[in-house]
Amino acid sequence: MPLSCPQRLHTVRCRSRARQTSRLSEPPPGPAAPSMVQACGGRSGAQPTAWSLGAAMTQPPPAKAPAKKHVRLQERRGSSVALVLDVRSLGAVEPICSVSTPREVTLHFLRTAGRPLTRWALQHQPPSPQQLEEEFLIPPNFVNPEDLDIPGHASKDRYKTILPNPQSRVRLGRAQSREDGDYINANYIRGYDGQEKVYIATQGPMPNTVSDFWEMVWQEGASLIVMLTQLRESKEKCVHYWPTEEDTYGPFRIRVQEERELPEYSVRRLSIQHQEQCRSVRHILFSAWPDHQTPESAGPLLRLVAEVEDSLETAAGAGPVVVHCSAGIGRTGCFIATRIGCQQLRARGEVDILGIVCQLRLDRGGMIQTAEQYQFLHHTLALYAAQLPGEPGP
Repeated sequence: MPLSCPQRLHTVRCRSRARQTSRLSEPPPGPAAPSMVQACGGRSGAQPTAWSLGAAMTQPPPAKAPAKKHVRLQERRGSSVALVLDVRSLGAVEPICSVSTPREVTLHFLRTAGRPLTRWALQHQPPSPQQLEEEFLIPPNFVNPEDLDIPGHASKDRYKTILPNPQSRVRLGRAQSREDGDYINANYIRGYDGQEKVYIATQGPMPNTVSDFWEMVWQEGASLIVMLTQLRESKEKCVHYWPTEEDTYGPFRIRVQEERELPEYSVRRLSIQHQEQCRSVRHILFSAWPDHQTPESAGPLLRLVAEVEDSLETAAGAGPVVVHCSAGIGRTGCFIATRIGCQQLRARGEVDILGIVCQLRLDRGGMIQTAEQYQFLHHTLALYAAQLPGEPGP
């Protein structure tokens, strides 16, 4: 329908004012401004109203579009929320993984390692010397001197690097009145099947520790001492801590009651008196074993083990067997491991030599000092397995 003259005039004025407003407030390049038809309030040809004209003339220019924000990596993939954690709100959170210390790794290995060998495998398929040398790379579990917080202990240690492991060390009581504490370089050692305090492994007594040694024997009710060193081997390895006939060591009176010499070792029966009490102790000296080495053959060591077991059957007390060489770890460890291995072979028909050595080193660091001693231990137990009755199966 054609517009009347007043309507056309009104429309022209509206367009003129809109162009003037547009030139005065032209926005920077951006979204297109609304069309005149839209500004005037409707479809093309629609009758404008006063409200639509006023709105068109006073409408502010479109706002400038904000600059695009750089999006961080955490905010991508359709999320507008930053992946930021407030650690204060987490509380106590368990770590996903933990890093073990060298000490923890050592203890875990010593507690879990093992390689059982049947009688047949020990005799007919023994590990090669190279395999045993590699297997002998067992953590020694030596004590850090800084971890042994005992004033004055160094004067009672034969070797400054061979120290008793704190958790199993023997502590002396009060049989003697002294000011130097309860220290002696000795450890309780577990025996077959993990039985507690079957042995005490200790160093060869020194001039200033002889009375401490006898106090330990008395305190623990020991009825047997096994000595695996000579008094001198190029230098002093142990002092002569027992009498030729009779002598006093601190508050203890020691007498030799009986003595017999055998080709490989000597046996003495001693009496030890303290105040009004008197006890009997057997002392076995096995001297055919050089330091850091092995005996010439396994037979004498097996006969020593048999002598010890016979002595224990007739012993009056049930205390630990006191075993020492010079440092109390090499030959001492070999003897204890041999006896435990013999017990395993008799009871189970197999032996876990690696597991035995690991158990010993948990109780006293460095037990069995050399790969040669470790190989000799296998050889000795193979010989013992061959002597057992019955034919072992593969």
